[in-house]
Amino acid sequence: MENHQKTLLFEELPIPKAVATLAVPTVLSSLVMVLYNLADTYFVGMCNDPIQNAAVALAAPVLLAFNAINNLFGVGSSSMMSRALGRKDYDTVYKSSAFGFYCALLSGILFSLLCGVFQHPLLKLLGADVNTALATRAYLKWTAIFGAVPSILNVVLAYMVRSEGSALHASIGTMSGCILNIILDPIFILPWGLNLGAEGAGLATFLSNCGAFTYFLVLLYKKRKETYVCIHPKKFSFDKKIVLGICGVGIPASIQNLLNVTGMTILNNFTSSFGADAVAAMGIAQKINQVPMQIAMGLSQGIMPLISYNYSSKNHKRMRKSLTFTAKISQGFLCTVAVAYFVFAGDLVAMFMNNEVIISYGTQFLRGFCISMPFLCMDFLAVGVFQAVGMGSYALVFAIMRKVVLEIPALYILNTLFPLYGLAYAQLTAEVVLASAAIMVLMRLFRKLERE
Repeated sequence: MENHQKTLLFEELPIPKAVATLAVPTVLSSLVMVLYNLADTYFVGMCNDPIQNAAVALAAPVLLAFNAINNLFGVGSSSMMSRALGRKDYDTVYKSSAFGFYCALLSGILFSLLCGVFQHPLLKLLGADVNTALATRAYLKWTAIFGAVPSILNVVLAYMVRSEGSALHASIGTMSGCILNIILDPIFILPWGLNLGAEGAGLATFLSNCGAFTYFLVLLYKKRKETYVCIHPKKFSFDKKIVLGICGVGIPASIQNLLNVTGMTILNNFTSSFGADAVAAMGIAQKINQVPMQIAMGLSQGIMPLISYNYSSKNHKRMRKSLTFTAKISQGFLCTVAVAYFVFAGDLVAMFMNNEVIISYGTQFLRGFCISMPFLCMDFLAVGVFQAVGMGSYALVFAIMRKVVLEIPALYILNTLFPLYGLAYAQLTAEVVLASAAIMVLMRLFRKLERE
């Protein structure tokens, strides 16, 4: 099956319009997803209980770990699908989507079981103490033990739908869940509603992810004669080409995410030694910092199908121009936000919790985080290109450099030199080096493609 409109988008549409068609819905989806993450922190903060807010912050690494599965089967499958579309190899497209879907389903079930069985050591690993353990356990019950499967599958399906150029449908599905979560949060969390605190935030997240997953199932059923995304069991197989193609991109992307989880867990453990107020402030600063980061990541993920398709069809000139155009937009945006965050850091933190100690901590944390923003652009875009063209090993090298070589050692060193406040500057150390490396590697890649 060949859809001329999708081919037109990848091959002929002017680059600004093609990038906008793919990236704008993805960015909007990322923005709404960040707002939905902020909603938990915001409404739990309205309870004015640092322990409830700390519970949401401490549980964040577990939710971030979902992305290890999302990246393995979402990024891996979507990259494989887009490259196969560029070659007009539709059987590979169908098999890749079926493999990604069913493996993500099984992984989600396994994740839920492990979180349930090893709940007590998990809480200790996350840095929960006698004061925060009960609230953290209640939040994780809904988001991880019950919620892993719908949370993972709705993201994986969004990647697959986006890979064929249907960025708008992918974003509608993601945003529907996020908007539902924002609506349910105050009802479940606040005293005038069910008054469940952090547990209410977890329940709202679970129900919203179920809603988003249902949307994608209905979409695929209605578009079954028009879409390249196939989840029919008959197309699921362990075809060597499919498995290696998906895992070659997905495993490095997954390891990258697991390293992010490790870094966040270490950061939270360091912060927790300074008390619940410091943990709550760090959680708020991280959530605020996620807004521009997710938008920049949305841009890099949004253009992945365009990069993959033109790489496989050997239209390297269009591929390079698409990347350059996106880099200019992303860099300008991140620089602007970095300045605004630095100036208004205290006001932003105060929006989430009216507590002088937390505002003081959070202001310093957010200013440390925002300085690294201008360097994120090239790092994110480079990793997106590596994933799009099947260069998973390069993405893995960048992930190891970011966390193992640079950021995690910086956490230990900076916390020793500048206790607590130095933690927020570890990201800057990594991104300065990675931005420089990204520019050099991308220049070498395009010179090689031009010679070919």
